[in-house]
Amino acid sequence: MTDPTPTPPASSHAPGPPSPPAPEQPPAPGPSVPSPGPGAAGPEERPAPAPSAASPGSGAAGIEGDPTAWPPDEAFDAVELDDRGWTRRDLEAILLVADEPVPAPVLAEIVGSRLSEVEELLVDLAGEYARDGRGFVLRAIAGGWRLYTHPGAQTAVEAYLRAGQQSRLTRAALETLAVIAYRQPVTRFQVAAVRGVNVDGVFRTLASRGLIHEVGTDPGPGQAILYGTTQAFLEQLGLNDLDQLPPIKDYLPEGVDLLDLQEQP
Repeated sequence: MTDPTPTPPASSHAPGPPSPPAPEQPPAPGPSVPSPGPGAAGPEERPAPAPSAASPGSGAAGIEGDPTAWPPDEAFDAVELDDRGWTRRDLEAILLVADEPVPAPVLAEIVGSRLSEVEELLVDLAGEYARDGRGFVLRAIAGGWRLYTHPGAQTAVEAYLRAGQQSRLTRAALETLAVIAYRQPVTRFQVAAVRGVNVDGVFRTLASRGLIHEVGTDPGPGQAILYGTTQAFLEQLGLNDLDQLPPIKDYLPEGVDLLDLQEQP
């Protein structure tokens, strides 16, 4: 037993004179090399490349792992697009907020591209949405282009809208509805001019609840859509016709006159 014990040290010393110096120095780096492998030294040397590549990756991973996570603005700025990509992105953004079909020439003028290129991109987008089975589709209708919900999602959309009808209208929605009711037919721009705020979202809410609908187009430039209240609106208020609406003059803020709407462009 004693022999084996001295033997090991002896054997380690035997190789020691000629080769031990080399073996003993490798061991020192050796231990640190293994530890970096797991993440000690290696990761510290790779942080520079890792962050750049990891930023996008880590953002995506963060979103998947945490529903409350959101990509930082830098993630959007870091995306590189060519001219066609920028045009495509701008077209999608416009179509997302448009509440009526937008003619291709108007889109081309806004994004600053040739009409032929814009029309080609619109057709490509419509085909891509259809192939990918998105929840929305892009359609050419009424002389323009507009996003619509996918026909197959009708049941889900109707369930969502019915659920929303259970909640009460906001003050903004009630004010907008009052302006429409007393000055119909009226355009969104005219209502926005009276209220001093954008009313696109409120119009969508009122239309989804069946309280307002399109009643025609304005004969002026742009032929903006005219809106009016529906039969459901009268039923909600227990009225037979609009003549039974109570006088609103006494409820208006000082200096506000709904008749001014007729003068709005």
